[in-house]
Amino acid sequence: QVQLVESGGGSVQTGGSLRLSCAVSEFTYCMAWFRQAPGKEREGVAYITSGGSTNYAISVKGRFTISQDNAKNTLYLQMNSLKPEDTAMYYCALSARSWCSLAYSSMDYWGKGTLVTISS
Repeated sequence: QVQLVESGGGSVQTGGSLRLSCAVSEFTYCMAWFRQAPGKEREGVAYITSGGSTNYAISVKGRFTISQDNAKNTLYLQMNSLKPEDTAMYYCALSARSWCSLAYSSMDYWGKGTLVTISS
């Protein structure tokens, strides 16, 4: 059973930074971060493949960086220049597929989330 545990959420002011971590019991080909703001659907933020390829949602490109540490079995999301619209519950997700996508339906395993709040 794949297990994912997020950490690193918190409350910061606009323009600040946070780094989210996700401890993973096993890496798969595709690992991603999603987020869900109150009253909105869960959306893909970024993914990384086992080969290191990455893809980002347009709303976070240039501000967020996804990375992985194979030795620590940990997935990261470095978030800079944070905006109030980045406020959401952030989820780590893994796909058991041999391809990668930011679509919610493409993920097979989910963490419980970590809350990020950005104040203006």
